[in-house]
Amino acid sequence: MGEVFAGRYELVDPIGRGGVGAVWRTWDHRRRRYVAAKVLQQSDAHTLLRFVREQALRIDHPHVLAPMSWAADDDKVLFTMDLVRGGSLAHLIGDYGPLPPAYVCVLLDQLLSGLTAVHAEDVVHRDVKPANVLLDATGTGRPHLRLSDFGIAMRKGEPRLTEADYVMGTPGYFAPEQLLGAEPDFPADLYAVGLVAVYLLTGRKPDSRALVEAYADGIPPTPQGVPEPLWQVLGTLLHPDPDHRFRTATGVRKALAAAVELLPEDPAAEEEAVEVFDQVGPLPPGFGPDGPERPGGPGVPGGHGSGGRPASAGRHGAPQPPPAGPPAPPTPPSRPVKPPAPSPDTGGFPLPPPVREVPRPPEQAPPAHHPGPAPDPAPTPRTVPGGEPHRPPLPYPAPSPPPEPRRDPYADPYGDPYGDPPRAVAPPTRPYTAGHPPASVPVTAHPEPAPPPSAPPPSEPPPSVRAAGAPGRASHRAVPARKPGPPPAVALPVLALALLCIAVGLWALGQA
Repeated sequence: MGEVFAGRYELVDPIGRGGVGAVWRTWDHRRRRYVAAKVLQQSDAHTLLRFVREQALRIDHPHVLAPMSWAADDDKVLFTMDLVRGGSLAHLIGDYGPLPPAYVCVLLDQLLSGLTAVHAEDVVHRDVKPANVLLDATGTGRPHLRLSDFGIAMRKGEPRLTEADYVMGTPGYFAPEQLLGAEPDFPADLYAVGLVAVYLLTGRKPDSRALVEAYADGIPPTPQGVPEPLWQVLGTLLHPDPDHRFRTATGVRKALAAAVELLPEDPAAEEEAVEVFDQVGPLPPGFGPDGPERPGGPGVPGGHGSGGRPASAGRHGAPQPPPAGPPAPPTPPSRPVKPPAPSPDTGGFPLPPPVREVPRPPEQAPPAHHPGPAPDPAPTPRTVPGGEPHRPPLPYPAPSPPPEPRRDPYADPYGDPYGDPPRAVAPPTRPYTAGHPPASVPVTAHPEPAPPPSAPPPSEPPPSVRAAGAPGRASHRAVPARKPGPPPAVALPVLALALLCIAVGLWALGQA
């Protein structure tokens, strides 16, 4: 595929070449149509200045082909314009030779109309010639002409980019005053229009030097092949003295309209109609009327082709079936999973908590000095009125819920068959306070092993006991509180350094 310029313009194929660059047929990914792009070949300051002048020209007229946009990528620059497919007037003369006078008058009127718009912007074209006058591919219909190539155009009063001894333009289409170093002006463009008209009527490039010599005794006689009424207009346009020419393109259009009324009828012109062919040619492989024919073209979001069709679409946009292949093996049925029961607090379905093994405390034998019955390993719960199971009281109040979800460390290590299942949010709330059973139900606490005599029963389990999850375990020590401030190993050197700084400061003050 073609090179993508500045992420937007995809160069397709070259369709022309000028003095400072090549013209390419280009696909504009943003406007989604084909345009003509003039790529600058040279990058010197002089050429860049002319490029900036040309791309800055914005003239909206049906018979003017002005730049639309421009872009720069690394060391290359280009500007774009509409793609005109019918070639130039030079192509038309090459196909047909001399053209009928009535047909030439239609072309001249359109060319003068475009020059009127250009001169209204105070711009002098300075390079009006058959190769810079393009045609739409209208076939045998009415021709449509567009003036192009504003590479050396300049506004009146702007500084010139050439030296005083050089003249910009095409040899053979210079006005005589340009060769003498005069400032560019509108009559110079009108002189070039006269030369283009003679070229269309005779099929040959006029000899500008011989024309100047022929005006030594006034307007020369009518050339062969040019009607007399039309020569009266063209003879005035080709006068060597700019003061004897038409001053404006509008004045030339009026004189040309009057001359058309006086033209004799030409039966030969009616027999053979002039046809403007498509001179650009077919698109190269890989490109279609809707753009590049490939999926995922550059600058096209969504993985679609540049023509706007999805990657699975065919040439005409119809979706294509997926490629045939062996059928996929059937998926084995999975075992049914029982959904978790809804949470009684929120009504949702909580995730199961992480599996964490709770250490089971070893059974402790009763001390020798405190005989008594052995603790019941599996106390039989009793039911209070209302259907709620009774749980044996704990030796201390229930701790507050931990910040992270975990099992209740103070739950019965042997499991409570009547308790709520553990949740991931917080431990279940007990229906009654452990230390205050209902007054209407007599409760008998099961005996618990007494702590050693030297350790009084704590009012609240220490952190080490809560972390271990064993309520009857007493092998712990209180962590001493840390005193505020740095340790002595750090404080003493810092204090000595401070005293030394004070001493140095006092000595410095004394020396001052």
